[in-house]
Amino acid sequence: MSTSAPKPSSSVTDREADAPLPEPIRFYGTRWVDRSRGYAPRRVLLTAAAALLTVAGALALWILYAGVAAGSPTWLSSLVLLALLLCTAIAFTRAWAGYTRPRRVDAVDESAFRSITFVGFVGVLLAYALRSLVEAPGEGLLRADHEAALERHRRLTVKRSGNPARRGQGRRRR
Repeated sequence: MSTSAPKPSSSVTDREADAPLPEPIRFYGTRWVDRSRGYAPRRVLLTAAAALLTVAGALALWILYAGVAAGSPTWLSSLVLLALLLCTAIAFTRAWAGYTRPRRVDAVDESAFRSITFVGFVGVLLAYALRSLVEAPGEGLLRADHEAALERHRRLTVKRSGNPARRGQGRRRR
């Protein structure tokens, strides 16, 4: 009787088992890599949900603005409207850039923009809905990172493969 555990019979080689794993995306997991297991219906549902939440959020902000504008001077209601529009525009721009461009090393910390993002949540939802029409938000960046990591892994494993005892046999001795 053997004390060692039986080796699982699988088609995965040691090289593939050591390959870097993809980063999961919220609501998608790692299904974005091969776009399988319900990726398309999930993307359609999340796009529709984000669009619906965008409309609901815009309606809620409009009700808030109407309540403020009803009992305040015109200049104050104009400032509130301007603040809501600016926060929404900034939140949209930052969310869209986060989905489409890699983050710079010297980028400002996201916690500095929490209050703007909180007030401009409609912009974040709108960016998510629009980006979901093309791909899972952030998928392009993660796909590029994952493919680069796989390529680095392939180069390293190719360099290390082979029998190290036969390395010097091809050269002539002097």
